[in-house]
This record gives sequence, structure tokens and C-alpha cells, in this order.
Amino acid sequence: MDKPTLDPKVRITRMDKLLNGVERVGNKLPEPFMLFLLLFLITGIVSTAMAWANVVVEVPGSDEPTVIKGLFTAEGLTWLTTSLGENYIGFPPLLTVMPILLAIGIAQHSGMLAAAVRKLFGSSPKWLLPYVVGFVGVVASIMADSAFVVIPPLAALVFKAAGRHPVAGLLGGFAAAGAGYSTNIFPTSLDALFAGITNSVMESLPGIDATLVNPVSNWWFNIASSLVLGFVAGFIIDKVIEPRMFRQGIPIDEVAVEGDTGTDAEQMRAKLTPAENKGLLIAVLSAVVLTALVLWATLIPTSPWRNEEGGFLPASPLLSSIVFLVFIYFVVVGIAYGAVVGTIRSTRDAVGMMSDALKEMLPFIVLAFILGQFIALFNWSGIGSWIAVTGANGLQSIGLTGFAALVGFIILASFLNLFIISGSGMWTIMAAVFVPMFALLGYEPAATQAAFRVGDSATQVITPMNPYMVVLLGMLRKYEPQAGLGSLIARMLPFVIPFWLVWTVILAVFFFADLPLGPGQDFYLAD
Repeated sequence: MDKPTLDPKVRITRMDKLLNGVERVGNKLPEPFMLFLLLFLITGIVSTAMAWANVVVEVPGSDEPTVIKGLFTAEGLTWLTTSLGENYIGFPPLLTVMPILLAIGIAQHSGMLAAAVRKLFGSSPKWLLPYVVGFVGVVASIMADSAFVVIPPLAALVFKAAGRHPVAGLLGGFAAAGAGYSTNIFPTSLDALFAGITNSVMESLPGIDATLVNPVSNWWFNIASSLVLGFVAGFIIDKVIEPRMFRQGIPIDEVAVEGDTGTDAEQMRAKLTPAENKGLLIAVLSAVVLTALVLWATLIPTSPWRNEEGGFLPASPLLSSIVFLVFIYFVVVGIAYGAVVGTIRSTRDAVGMMSDALKEMLPFIVLAFILGQFIALFNWSGIGSWIAVTGANGLQSIGLTGFAALVGFIILASFLNLFIISGSGMWTIMAAVFVPMFALLGYEPAATQAAFRVGDSATQVITPMNPYMVVLLGMLRKYEPQAGLGSLIARMLPFVIPFWLVWTVILAVFFFADLPLGPGQDFYLAD
């Protein structure tokens, strides 16, 4: 695909020049695998130099000082050659992400998730549509990257059918899905991925008594964020984006192209068939039955899913079973829906859907090899402990602690997000330094993870490094053939700053009110 360029007839603004500069710089970054390979080698060189200098670090809570070990020493090379496979297979995100991906694969490829989205869109009154698009877009991360190609065109169709501007739905659906990508009212594979990375880096500070992070450690924070950001997205679509579309004279009809099937046919695709409606009903009923079964199994006094005190918080077999619960829910509702609509007729169909889900995740499975080596080296060498202790002491010496430190962290994440689109890749880099650092300042690892979510999402809808920006540009040109990347980014900007500010305020509420971020998960480490 040719690289999109600004239309020559459109005046290039200062913002266009700035974003073009971001694109040029971002394009110079190596692809993720090579990036982490370089980081691995740099860490190896630095750790070796520190080992030769006999650097040690006093980790709070640890009985003995941590001695920095170097990769390019006899001990380090022996460690690498004997633990290469363990570093990869033992990479914690693989243990949590893969089972959830298998289950979501059934729910997605059976058509259940797309049908649920269409049902929400199609049953909404005209005045409510922007807010439904905003909410559905924010929680569409449950569909992973598919949200970027499923939500925008569906939103455009239902906007057009309701007599509203389809481009407003198109742009709003993409912005909500991207700017709110890291949050959801449901636990997703992304939650499992973040949790695995967070836990793996805390191994560098064994003296810190932190709560183990699981896929629902940020659940209360995510629910609040999803509801508020969904409303904010809807408000921007309704009051800013759509009025501007009409003022600019953007056509509401697609430009005829070769092979076009017509607007009426497209609108019909946004409607559910009787079988699909029945499938959704059966899926909901199956979820209700499963919920009743789970409640019965966990609420009885002799439940094996209770902890030794007979409760569930702060830790219990129930909380340790979150991956299983997410897995079984998606499997049950996906199979129930697929059996009704005919997309699942045998176990072979379900297995095929799970295989398709893994195929879509192959780039991450490959990337996880070098991610696992990088994290393992960071922990084994002790360089992570040294950076964390030194950084925490530095922040305290200049007085940058408390919420100000978290805001600085969010700003850094937002900036890096312009260049590193992979959330798992960027969190691997930042978590290795900031999770232990903020733990030394008194914050639970899950709190640092929650702050990362804010910075990880808001700016990804304005960066040319986002490959789905090109996909959206193609959709936009069906209505506005002369649209360029600069005009697209300009229309995404109204979402970025409000999302960033509102989401930061939500985090501030949890911070200052000391609200739990999730079940059994506090913001601050216990004294």
C-alpha cells in the first residue's frame, strides 16, 4: 500500500508539519522484534560494565544488597544458554493471554461479538446514537484490533440510516476504539497481558510485599473509565465532530466506486437477522445460567474457592481463577450463539475458530520470545533493581512524588505512544523501570499499570505509526476522496486532549480517595 500523503490543494498547517515530523522520526524506529533485540543487547552491555565496576544496590526490604551481574561474563553467558527456552515459555503473559484468546476466538469468529455490536447500534434512538457509538467503541477492545475495522463502518451505516452524518459515526467509532483501547467493562486478553508483564518485572524487587496482579486488578478503574470515556466520546461526536462535518460540506453519501453494492445493501448488513437475534438471546441466557452456577459454587460456605478465612479478598482461589472464568464465559456464549446461527455445527468448527484466533496472534507469539529474554535479563542481572532504587531516590530528592510523579509518567507514556504502537511492547519497556520504581514510592504495581493505561491509548489515534490510520483513511475517502492524512489527524485531535484530561482526572479520584482499583486491589502498598 502506498504511503498516504496530504492533498496538495490543502494548506499545510503547523500541526501538519509537526505530525509529519513525528511520522519521519517514528519511521526510523526498528520493527518491534529488532527494537527489543537491541534493548536486550544494550542491557547486556550495560549490565556487564556495571558488573565489572562491582556495582551493588541496597533494595529496601531485602536482607542483602543486590549485586549487578553482567550478561557478557562467564556466568551470564551460561545463564543465557541454559535458560533461553525457560525465559520464553515462562514469559507470564503467555500463561494468561493464550487461554483467553482461544475463548475470544470462538466468540468473535462465531459472529457473536459483531452481532452484539450491531444490536446495540440498531436499537438506539437517533439522539442517543453518538453516545452508543462512544461507549461501544471504548469497550470494543474486547475484539482486539478487529475493533478498528469493525466499529467505524458499522457506526457510519447506522448514522446514515438514522439521518445523521455517517462520517461523524465513522470517525467517532475509530476515535473511541483507539483512544479508549486500554480500558473495558469486561476483562479482556489485554488485561491478562498487562498483568503478566507487571508481575514478571516485580521479581526484581523481592523485598516489596506487593499484591499479585491479575486480569481484574484494574477492573473497578476500568469500569469507571469506560462509562465516563464513552460519554465523553459521544459528547464530542454529537457536539463537535458532526456539526463540523455539516459546516465543511462533507457529503453524506459514498462516492460510487467499482464494485459498489449500493447503500441499501450496506444498510441491510447493519441489521440482524431473526436467527442472529435468537442467537444473542440464547447467548445471554447461557451467560445467566453460567453466572448462577458460578455463584452457587462460590457462595456456599464450604466452597473450595474461598480463602482460609472463608472470604475472597484480598486473595483466594476465586481470584486466582479469573483466567478460567473469562475463558469459560466466552466459550459458552460463543458456542451458544454459533450453534443457533449455524456457524458452529461441530467441535471442528470451534477448534477452527480457536486456531484462527491464534493465527491472528502469531506476531505477538514471535515477539514474546525476545520480550521474555529482555524481561528475564532485566531481572536476573539486577539492573532493574538499580534503576528503580536510583530513580525513586532521584524523584524523592527533587520532590516529584505523589500524583505529580504519576502525571509525569502518563505524559511520558503518551509521548512514547506516538512512536511505539504495541501496548505490550511499550509496557514491557516502561514496566521494567517504573513498576519497581513506583513500588518503592509506595504504589501497588496495579496502580502503575492503571496509570499506564491512560498514557497508552489517548494519543494513538493521531500518530501515523498506527497502521489502522491508513485503513480509516481509505474508509473516509469513500465520502471525501481528497481527504489526506493531515485532515484525518486533525479530526481525531478533538478526542485526544479531552480523553487524556478526563482519564487523568478519573485516576486522580482513585488516587486521592484511595479507592480500590479492582477486587482486593488497593492503590497504595500496605504499610
